[in-house]
Amino acid sequence: MNFDENFILGCSAIGAGLAVIAGIGPGVGQGIAAGYGAAAVGRNPGAQGKIMSTMLLGQAVAETTGLYGLLIAFLLLFVKPLI
Repeated sequence: MNFDENFILGCSAIGAGLAVIAGIGPGVGQGIAAGYGAAAVGRNPGAQGKIMSTMLLGQAVAETTGLYGLLIAFLLLFVKPLI
């Protein structure tokens, strides 16, 4: 089966769009984590440093999913191995 260049570019663009959707999950997760972190600091202001460092570490780990999706989108858009 032989595909032309426009079909492959179109499929790559659709795949890149779907890969960027992966950024929605980390955004929601980080918002929830920040909300719970703020509530925890409100309940116990003395533990602010420990709460904030744990929250930021968790957000950094959650962000890797979105960054991987962005990396895949860039690869699909700018690296064309099938053409």
